[in-house]
Amino acid sequence: MGRRITLTALVGAFILLFSLGHTIRTSGPVMATSGATVVTETMVAPRTLDLTIESPAMGGEEKVRLLLPPGWSRTASRTWPTFWLLHGGVDGYTAWTRDTDVEQLTATSDVLVVMPNGGRCGNYSDWWNHGQGGPPRWETFHMTELRQILERGYRAGRARVIAGNSMGGLGTMLYAARFPGSFRAAVSFSGYLHTLHGHRPGNDSTGWGPAFACPGTDWRRVWGDPDDQAAIWHAHNPYDLAGRLSGVQLRVTSGNGRRGPLGGSILPDLIESATYDHAQVFSGRLRSLGIPVTTRFYDGQHDWPYWQRELHLAYPSLLEALNR
Repeated sequence: MGRRITLTALVGAFILLFSLGHTIRTSGPVMATSGATVVTETMVAPRTLDLTIESPAMGGEEKVRLLLPPGWSRTASRTWPTFWLLHGGVDGYTAWTRDTDVEQLTATSDVLVVMPNGGRCGNYSDWWNHGQGGPPRWETFHMTELRQILERGYRAGRARVIAGNSMGGLGTMLYAARFPGSFRAAVSFSGYLHTLHGHRPGNDSTGWGPAFACPGTDWRRVWGDPDDQAAIWHAHNPYDLAGRLSGVQLRVTSGNGRRGPLGGSILPDLIESATYDHAQVFSGRLRSLGIPVTTRFYDGQHDWPYWQRELHLAYPSLLEALNR
C-alpha cells in the first residue's frame, strides 16, 4: 500500500511539474453570451492559472489571473465564492502576485481569487471614445463577459467581494455601485474616489489630474470632457454614486503622502496626498447618507508595502462578508 501511494504521489508530482508554465488551448471553449471565449490556459504556479480570453468588448485578447482554492476542480459539484482583486494604473493582472504575498495569504482560504487585466489606464469603464463607443469596454469585459465565463466554466459562485489599489480602488467602488447586489464587500486602498474633486467648470481640467499618472493618454476618450459630458463623469464618480453602496460592507484606506513606517521618499508623495483627500471626502459623503464605512488613515505613501499591509488587515472582514 505504501509503495502504491508513493508511486501515485510521484506521478502526480511529475504531472504538476510538466504542466507548470505550459499553455494549452481549451478543448471546449468557455463562452460568455457575447461570444467572449477562453482560448488558452496557463498554469504558472501550483494554484495560479492564467486565462487568455478573446473578448468582443475589448476587440481582442485579454488576460486574467486566478488563484485556485484548495480542492478546486472545474468538474466539482459545488461552487466557490470569489474575491476580485483589481490592480492600479500603469500596471497589469500580475501586479498583486508580483508585489504582495496574496498567494500565501489566500492559500488555505475557500475562495477563488480573480485578478483581471484592467489596462494601464483603463479606469474600469467602457470608454466614451468621443461619442463613438466601442473598445476598450473594460466594465463590460469584467462585469459581463468575465463573470459569465467564471460562473460557467470555473465553478465561481454568486457570493463576491472586491478590493483594489489606486485606479483599482476607483474600480472597486465603481463596480460595487454600478452593479448593486453584485458584491457583499468593497475595499479601496488609496483609490481615487471623487473624480471631480477640485474641478472648476470651464477651466479645461479633468478634475483629478489623471494625466499625471498616465502621460500621453487622451483622457477625453474615457469619459469625455468633464463639462460637456458631465453626465458621463458623474455616472463614473464613486462620490456621486455613494448612495448606491447601501448594504455593501465598505472599507476605505489611504496614506497621507508622508514617509511612514514601511518606508518611502522623504519628499511628500503627491499622488497619495490626493487619494487621502479623496478618501476623506468620499467617506464623509457615505456617512452623510447614513451608510457605514470603516476607514484607516495613516502615515504612508503610494506603494506596495502599504497596500500589502492593508490587504492583510482587510482580508478577515472580506472572508466574513463571503461567509455571512
